[in-house]
This record gives sequence, C-alpha cells and structure tokens, in this order.
Amino acid sequence: MVAMSHRPPASVEFRNVVKRYGDVVAVDGVSFVVEAGTLVTLLGPSGCGKTTTLRMIAGLELPSEGRILIGGEDVSRLAAADRDVSMVFQSYALFPHMTVIENVTYGPTVAGISQAEARHIARETLALLGLAGYDERWPSELSGGQQQRVAVARALVLEPRVLLFDEPLSNLDAKLRRRLREDIRDLQRRLGLTVVYVTHDQQEALAVSDKIVVMSNAKIAQEGSPRTLYEAPANRFVADFIGDANLLNAQILARDGDLGRIAVGEATLELPHRGMGIGKATLAVRPEALMLEPAEGGAGLSGTVLKAAYLGTHMEYVVATSVGEVFAVDRRVIRAIAPGTAVRVEFAAHGLALVPEG
Repeated sequence: MVAMSHRPPASVEFRNVVKRYGDVVAVDGVSFVVEAGTLVTLLGPSGCGKTTTLRMIAGLELPSEGRILIGGEDVSRLAAADRDVSMVFQSYALFPHMTVIENVTYGPTVAGISQAEARHIARETLALLGLAGYDERWPSELSGGQQQRVAVARALVLEPRVLLFDEPLSNLDAKLRRRLREDIRDLQRRLGLTVVYVTHDQQEALAVSDKIVVMSNAKIAQEGSPRTLYEAPANRFVADFIGDANLLNAQILARDGDLGRIAVGEATLELPHRGMGIGKATLAVRPEALMLEPAEGGAGLSGTVLKAAYLGTHMEYVVATSVGEVFAVDRRVIRAIAPGTAVRVEFAAHGLALVPEG
C-alpha cells in the first residue's frame, strides 16, 4: 500500500509500569517488549489489567510509575495525538451520520491532508480490506463484519506506527470471528504492522499471535509464543487459562537427565521434569491427550464415563478416575461411549506438562 510504505512500524516497550486508580492497582510492575512488525496479544480474564495496559500504549491513560517507549522514544507523558498510534475499539465507534468514505477520511482531513488525497488513501485502504465500492453506504447498512473492517480502515489511513485492537471481534458470531481474525493476521503480515491486540478469548490469541502476554491480577503471569504457553505453562493459572487443562496430582518418582518418571494414580509416565525435584507435583493434561479405551487390559487409569456430549466434530466426556474427574475430547465420533461405561484412560505422548506451583 503506497500510502503506508514510508512509515516503518515501531517497537513498544513497558518498563516496570504501574497504573493506580486511587488505592486500586490496575497494572502492577509490568514489563514486556513488542518487537516492531509483530502481533502481540494481551490475554487474560476480565479485570486483569490488559485493557488498561492497551490504553496506556494509546496515551488514553498515563502510567503512575515506570516508562513506556514507542520506537525507542519515551512517550510516557505524551498525549495520545502525539504517539503515531491508532486504536480499533470494541464498539467500532463509527460516526453514524457519515458514509463509509466520510468515516475513513475524517482522520486524515483533520490532520490537514487535502480532501482529494484523503479520499484516494481511503479508497486504497478500503480496497485492501475488501470494501471497494462501499464508499457511499451508511454504517447502519453494513454487517457487523463490514463495520469492523471500516473501523480498521479508519485506523490504517492515519499510517500508525503501532495499531491497537481492543476486543475487536467480541460483537461477532463465531464463524465471522474466525474469518476476521484470519483477515487481521493476514493484513498485519502483508503490511508488516506492529499490532497489540487485547482479547479474553484463548483460541483467538493462539490463532493470531507471534507472542502472547498472559495477565492475571494486574501482573504478567507468563509471556511467550502460543506453542510455548500451551505446551509449557509456567503455572497452574496459565495451564488452566490457555485452553482447557486437567490439573492432576502427581508424584515425581525419579529423574534421568531431562526426563522424570511420573506416577499419576496407578499410571506411570515419562516426560520432562522441567527442573522439578522428586516429590509431589501437578500434571497438566490437555483434554485431547486423554484417550478412552476398553476397560480390560493395558496401562492408564481405570475410570467410568459420567457424561458424554456429541459436538459434531468431536465427543466430550467427563470420566471419574482414581485421581478425580477428568475432561476428555475424542475425535472418534462414530464410536460414542455411553455414560456408565467402564473405560481405561490412556495418556498420549503430547499435551502433558508438569506445572510449577504458583
């Protein structure tokens, strides 16, 4: 896109940032880096501090302590208008009395760009987002997905060095959410944008991110690639929040190199000990790592199916075992197992990780 080629993306860095509202600490000593040209998601439950963190990048809130750098420049006290940052809000915030082209050209014309040039840039951007020919439509004539694209176009025409998204897909249905998150990721990669993306949806975060920063109680619980967070969670909170996890009591019996011999009920497993010593431990087991087999013979845990649900592409089971109830996902929908059936619960080679306490 010609209009954006001369504005390189910028990195974002938080250094021990604190945000207080009176006696309430909304963000508590947060430090992280968003590399230029990457998409980083702030993920966490409501009230964890992720939206406040995003608003501090935008300049809509100022930190109580610490420093915020954009492109290496300290912007901690800069006003929002001076940061080269654009934000796409959850509500889209389109002007209902303006057409699509008027909505998209509003920012550039306020910034002093001529009406003709602003319309040229706006049409380029709308075409990039699959909205060519929508210039004269009103926001009320657009679908939710189209309104979201107009909101993105309105942010992009300002040529931001950092683009921010605050729960941008939460108002859309599941199928449209999936398609638009793919569009956002594709756009970010094609234009080399720096994007900071806030969501509470774990699947959304796993699908779009180069890096995920998981927040809990105003602090960072863990940051890393989607694969790292899913396969090697740093604590029980991350294991349980990033995808479903069965958190089972286990015992590390022995260590040999990087591997440990682990007892879980009557089952014995071998997997990385992650630096934990011999003794009690917690094992995080993904639902897809549990396989339900006929009760007789073999290794694993003996169990009884308590609940079974058919979801089209897979079955979901709740199974009573010697280490408590476990939740299992099975792609074999043809052979549904009825509640009350005795089964043997086997562990796959993937989807298991010892988790540090805390």
